[in-house]
Amino acid sequence: MDSGTLYVCGTPIGNMEDITLRVLRTLKEVDLIAAEDTRQSVKLLNYYDIKTPLTSYHEHNKAVKGPKLAAMLKEGKNIALVSDAGMPGISDPGEDLIALCYDEGVPVTVVPGATAVITALVLSGLPARSYIFEGFLPANKKQRREVIERMVNESRTVVLYEAPHHLVDTLKELADDMGTRSAAAVRELTKRHETVCRGSINELLNYFEANEPKGEFVLVIKGKDIAEIKREAAAGFDGISIEEHYNKYIDKGMDSKSAMKQVAKDRGVGKREIYKALMDEKGD
Repeated sequence: MDSGTLYVCGTPIGNMEDITLRVLRTLKEVDLIAAEDTRQSVKLLNYYDIKTPLTSYHEHNKAVKGPKLAAMLKEGKNIALVSDAGMPGISDPGEDLIALCYDEGVPVTVVPGATAVITALVLSGLPARSYIFEGFLPANKKQRREVIERMVNESRTVVLYEAPHHLVDTLKELADDMGTRSAAAVRELTKRHETVCRGSINELLNYFEANEPKGEFVLVIKGKDIAEIKREAAAGFDGISIEEHYNKYIDKGMDSKSAMKQVAKDRGVGKREIYKALMDEKGD
């Protein structure tokens, strides 16, 4: 028997009307819907009068339920995977089922829909050409600190998810290193009380300390200015000449071209500028 297919379906992140015709058809036609929270998903199914059976698949049962779903798929059943809201596989256990299906040779396809990452990024009004998504920050303090330290010198826009009861503490941590950085706290996306709070991280912290956070949040943080990164990089080598800097890499066994490239990267300038400086120093 031919294997069935796992359909990864994007569902509304708030407004029930933000769902595609293809997702609705898929949810009606599959044999089973695997939902992160059946209590939430049944509301969507009832809204669109979809009678397909539901089963739970979440963080706490994925180790047992995943292989069972994979076995059903290999028997020829078609299964739709949905999360509480948005696209499965983004900061939820759906990614494990998708990986398992590939390991088992089960076909996987995505039926696109809404996702909070892109919606918040666009709504924030912050640069969207290049960005990174960190999901929820780690609960482990050491790992959390490592992620935040990477963010400090990140030139791309950063997108985070955060729960309301953790928002103020997260903003405090971010403010320690990036207090003046432009940011937006977007809440209740696509819902009646959708709100975008824009300002520096310090300003957002002050606001939410005075106004209790409610609803699910997406934090969007502007990246560090590239010119500032270059200035700071160059300042770290003020004590040595470019030739001394270059010779350090030559002494480590680098060829001339690689050494010049690394010096340029360290100082945040172009390779031509380093080449010219070396020629000038040798001329002197």
